[in-house]
Amino acid sequence: MLVQRVQQQFIDSADVAYQCADALGAAVDAAIGAILATITGGGKVLVCGVGSGSALAQLMVNHLLHGLERDRPALPALLIQADAARPDALARNIAALALSDDMLLLLGETGTAAGLVELVQTAHERDMTVLALTGAGGGPLARALRDTDVQVCVPHEVPARILEVHHLVLHCICDGVDAQLLGLPDALVNEQESSS
Repeated sequence: MLVQRVQQQFIDSADVAYQCADALGAAVDAAIGAILATITGGGKVLVCGVGSGSALAQLMVNHLLHGLERDRPALPALLIQADAARPDALARNIAALALSDDMLLLLGETGTAAGLVELVQTAHERDMTVLALTGAGGGPLARALRDTDVQVCVPHEVPARILEVHHLVLHCICDGVDAQLLGLPDALVNEQESSS
């Protein structure tokens, strides 16, 4: 009965991901560079998500600690979560744990969730770089970013589609970090050599 609706969800998701390939390529490349600069500079990546982004934040920390598809040493990453009874806990955690060489990676679907701007301000007070994954224009979060920060803003309004692209972007970032640290996987190197 709902087969057509389910199929349309797949089509819509694929369409948005396809459109974002060109739109977000440079921003994702900048995100990879920022994370690499943080890690190779002795810093750690503090990851925080709000709403549905909380699950993706946990996934990102897992990928940084354990790798995406290849075995490598753990990279310094820490999940920052809030106590529901203390909405200011995220900013307090950043204030307590962050150093100037660290990076704050924020996941907020629209950039409008309460407390995001405060998190960015707290990170800036610590001279941290902020990497923000947003959508729908980025809202107040986008306006709080500095020129030295990186924003990957999904050009879409539907939260489910934004979240799906964020998931893909995180995989692209982790793959890019691994490629820079470990080189390309052998299969890709062989493929590139045979095509040249």
